[in-house]
Amino acid sequence: MPLLSAGKFGYPKTMVQIYFDQGTLKIEGTPEALAPVALYMRWDERAECYRAEARYYGPIILALHRLKTPFDDQARQFKPQQFHAPNEFSPRPHQQASLDGWIQAQRNGVVVLPTGAGKTLVARMAMLRTQRDTLILVPTINLMQQWHEQLKEAFGVAVGLLGGGEHQLEPITVSTYDSALIHMENIGNRFGLLICDECHHLPAPSTRLAAVMSIAPFRLGLTATPERTDGQESDLYDLLGPLCHRVEINQLEGRFLAPYQLEHVPVTLDPDEREAYDNAYEQYKSFARSSGINFGRKEGWSQFIMLCARSKEGRAAYAAYRMQKKLARASRAKLRRVWEILRLHRKERIILFTDDNATAYAIGETFFLPVITHKTKLAERKRLLDGFREGSLPFLVNSRVLNEGVDVPDVSVGVIVSGSGSVREHVQRLGRILRPREGKQAVLYELVSEDTAEQFTSERRRQHTAYQRGDG
Repeated sequence: MPLLSAGKFGYPKTMVQIYFDQGTLKIEGTPEALAPVALYMRWDERAECYRAEARYYGPIILALHRLKTPFDDQARQFKPQQFHAPNEFSPRPHQQASLDGWIQAQRNGVVVLPTGAGKTLVARMAMLRTQRDTLILVPTINLMQQWHEQLKEAFGVAVGLLGGGEHQLEPITVSTYDSALIHMENIGNRFGLLICDECHHLPAPSTRLAAVMSIAPFRLGLTATPERTDGQESDLYDLLGPLCHRVEINQLEGRFLAPYQLEHVPVTLDPDEREAYDNAYEQYKSFARSSGINFGRKEGWSQFIMLCARSKEGRAAYAAYRMQKKLARASRAKLRRVWEILRLHRKERIILFTDDNATAYAIGETFFLPVITHKTKLAERKRLLDGFREGSLPFLVNSRVLNEGVDVPDVSVGVIVSGSGSVREHVQRLGRILRPREGKQAVLYELVSEDTAEQFTSERRRQHTAYQRGDG
């Protein structure tokens, strides 16, 4: 495939030209000049030029520098900054070790710290050491707003927002992953440091493009749980850099995180609900067996859904599946246990977690408690979270949406009414109650319906060092 001659553009024939073009790098030059970076490029038939993924900007520039190959960089739009932190802060040992590990990895990599251990402070330290236009990506609007307020206070400058109806770019800008995906083909060359909070989201097929389409040569990933159920955490390190530093909850408990107690609470279904559960469970399992469905296989669930839609028997089996789930998640016995916990900790701040909206609403309606789900409007969500932080709403029910992104230092009690088998989700929920406060003793309750599928789910999600202890 021919290379476009640099000479006709008025540059020396040995010069390489690099442009940012719709989220990619467009590269032109002679064969000799491009040889050092050939492994990053591919030929674009339509544009008749070589292209590279934008994320390879740093390695390409570094390779050209090392061989002293002349180049004209038209891609980069970021520049050196002079960020200052008016209010000095002293990092804790684990935060300093995280920064040191990141710097040793050439300012590319992933830092794993428990929720409440100060990941945002590590990010601010990285920004001060790098002094480049910085884009911070977060998964939710709640987190975007929290980062925005913290960075404004820390640096005393205007901070841009991209998401939730906002489109303001500044040398420091916070964006949701979704909004960044929409705009990255236009802004991917404007930032030299890319910080990805809750970066375990990044390897998803669409979300990863936020990192692929950014030229940022410096990258920092932050998460409490990098492991993914699909095993794609290796993509995380490919997109952001190696694992630089990792600290687990038990290493910080009692010093930099609140001490915590785990209470595993078995729940016995009432006789009528026990009978209803057993009948529904057997009905859907019998249909699965007769249809040759193996739920242990990756395609088992999708096969079950497909077959359920094809017959009256299948639709009845799916209804039975939903019924046994509902009974295990929100039985009368479980709701009674919730009431006992609410009364026991009535003077403390409590957050309740469910696996689905229906259970969250059932708890809210039974005990007249505020509920947040993915359907809750932004203004209402903000009002409820503000009330929860201030203490005017001491109890808050949610279905998954607050697994990440709620900063409530004073919450000391968590109640897992229902949940998935995800280890990450379980660790995230524990992290919601571990932010330190003097004299704080955190307690996490896990309600599990006995002799139901919830027992196996509970066993799977507790496969983490944070749960390998004798409590409960």
